[in-house]
Amino acid sequence: MILPPLSLYIHYPWCVKKCPYCDFNSHQQHSENDIAYMQAVLADLKNQLHWVRGREIQTIFIGGGTPSLCSIEAMNALFTGLRTMLDFAKNIEITLEANPGASDGKKFSELYALGVNRLSIGVQSFDDRHLKNLGRIHSSHQAIKTVQQAQIAGFDNINIDLMFGFEEQRVDECLNDVKQAIALNPAHISFYQLTIEPNTLFAKCPPKLSQEENWEMQTQGHQLLEQAGFDQYEVSAFSQRPAKHNLNYWQFGDYLGIGAGAHGKITTDDKIMRTVQSKSPKDFIENNQSKTTTVEQVSFEFMLNALRLKAGFEPDLFMQRTGLTLKDIEVPLQKGFDLGLLSQKGNIKTTQKGFDFLNDCQALFL
Repeated sequence: MILPPLSLYIHYPWCVKKCPYCDFNSHQQHSENDIAYMQAVLADLKNQLHWVRGREIQTIFIGGGTPSLCSIEAMNALFTGLRTMLDFAKNIEITLEANPGASDGKKFSELYALGVNRLSIGVQSFDDRHLKNLGRIHSSHQAIKTVQQAQIAGFDNINIDLMFGFEEQRVDECLNDVKQAIALNPAHISFYQLTIEPNTLFAKCPPKLSQEENWEMQTQGHQLLEQAGFDQYEVSAFSQRPAKHNLNYWQFGDYLGIGAGAHGKITTDDKIMRTVQSKSPKDFIENNQSKTTTVEQVSFEFMLNALRLKAGFEPDLFMQRTGLTLKDIEVPLQKGFDLGLLSQKGNIKTTQKGFDFLNDCQALFL
């Protein structure tokens, strides 16, 4: 196998408030010390370095939780440690997740000075009524102001997260959200449907959702985004500048995962490994021991990611990233062609039908 590009994911596990739809590893505002947490994160990285010696880091993503809550002193300690232990690529993309209500212009300027050059801002909606029902702590005004403050601080590579399909949301309200996001001129918009995940408050008390209206929101929202010059390059990602970090995930690249609950994927000479850390921040800080497993269903995991991309993938990429050949997936591949879910004109990719029924398409390779 040819070693793929290498990224780094860092998890910050705390939020001001847990949202009722969220199934990420996030916890209510913490009392722990940010410096102590980042010291544990750097110790976690040190423990994993032997797998990636000599390889440059192409992208970094600091997710959560709400990383914009983290003190600038702790962030400074983090970046000092990262630069000591890792080789950053010359054009490295460094993304940090931020939430309106947990960010301000001063913090953005400080993060930009540290080297963060991309922000992913969790807006979800510009409608105050829906923001309240989603458990968000910010208002529409704060959401708009947060994006503008980030731009003033120097960020020209910003993603806005938008969700649709809320209880009682009308199609016109969804489209107004899309129009407002476009008007703020971000480089990237993530536009995805609310899903009810297990072990969330919404799973216990499900909101009433309309599949028919959701389809209209998705279809018309996609049209608005594409008319405004945002290309759909992945299921829920529209951009004028694709996210390099996310592309590395979808193209089955490697990534170190550090921090509480973080997952990683590492390719060695003879196998592909998954790593996972303890979800509990307290346990992570005190024990700092990751678990590793070997990826057995390599072809399925590759397809699970690569078929999300509109452009699909080159056959050579499958062989480079998995160590297999197309002969190894000949039967499910042909079934995908026969069912009209897949096509091949150079790249192997989903048809529009395959994109609409993506789970069925991916399941062919399970």
